[in-house]
Amino acid sequence: MSGLFNDFYKNKKILITGHTGFKGSWFSLWLCRLGAEVIGYALEPPTEPSLFEICGLSKKLTSVISDIRQFDRLKDVLDKYQPEIVFHMAAQSLVRYSYKKPTMTYETNVMGTVNLLEACRHIPSVRVIANITSDKCYENHGEEKRYKESDPMGGHDPYSSSKGCSELVTNAYLKSFFNIDRNNKKNSVSLASVRSGNVIGGGDWAEDRFVPDCIKAFIKNKRVIIRYPDAIRPWQHVLEGLYGYLLLAKCLYQNGPAFSGPWNFGPNDADAKPVKWLVERLVELWGKENIAWTVDAGKNPHEALYLKLDSSKARTKLGWYPQWGLQTALTKTVECYKAYYNNEDMAEVILRQIGDYEAEARKAKVKCNDLQVL
Repeated sequence: MSGLFNDFYKNKKILITGHTGFKGSWFSLWLCRLGAEVIGYALEPPTEPSLFEICGLSKKLTSVISDIRQFDRLKDVLDKYQPEIVFHMAAQSLVRYSYKKPTMTYETNVMGTVNLLEACRHIPSVRVIANITSDKCYENHGEEKRYKESDPMGGHDPYSSSKGCSELVTNAYLKSFFNIDRNNKKNSVSLASVRSGNVIGGGDWAEDRFVPDCIKAFIKNKRVIIRYPDAIRPWQHVLEGLYGYLLLAKCLYQNGPAFSGPWNFGPNDADAKPVKWLVERLVELWGKENIAWTVDAGKNPHEALYLKLDSSKARTKLGWYPQWGLQTALTKTVECYKAYYNNEDMAEVILRQIGDYEAEARKAKVKCNDLQVL
């Protein structure tokens, strides 16, 4: 046990949808480390290699392989395991793929959210639901601004649009079914949506994702192909957002509706960097100075060129702050991938990094003025 959350998660029944993906695997591993009883609901691991399999998570949690679009199956699983806290991470998460498969993207990201919320509201054990969406859910006109929770939802591409829709669904369920008096009894379910930045970390092998594309090029001694070198993104280590989710879920459980609604968990402004800056740092850290990058000369679909998040709400109300700057995040990411390709124990490296992050968060927590919510 880390002591970071005062053993709050010990023995809690927690359901995570999308637990077999990159982000879901990191989160599942951390929750298992915190002593939670984790139930996962997702499709088979989406990549090969798979972080889920590398970390042996099928032996650490209850893993249900199924589709978020199958409402009856999802409800049966919730009914069987009666979780207290639900983290909804299952999604079609790739922008370029959403152009190829828009129908599937909307079915998964929008109706998947509807299915999850509709099922949860009929399960008496559920007290907290956190819908993990995306920093791309905002209506982005290319302005150089930091998006805050009250900004309108939007999205140019099907993926971003579907995440904006998922946010609207969440808000509708919050207002219509949760945190209201029903049959003269107050509903005890607290519902929030969360939006983190562009997360990086070891163990991501998804197609058309920037850091995995770089690592694959390094391994093959090929040039890194970049689509939008000047695009600015809010880069952050995957643990930063997960830490925010854990803080928020604890507050939702203990304080209820006061913490419901949308939340941003983004990096410091200084860590919102252009893509070309990031690839140059990765080249240095990997030790591949002889590898160059080049701009993709082909025709690429639209992607937002400027994106930053305003996380002042999380800082003020949760006492949440990023613990690792971008340089540290990149160093940790490269360390994980090198461990894998050097036939070392990548799972052990990841667990050590989680421990390192917890140590940093504990130090920051001591300095925080909002200890009462932690």
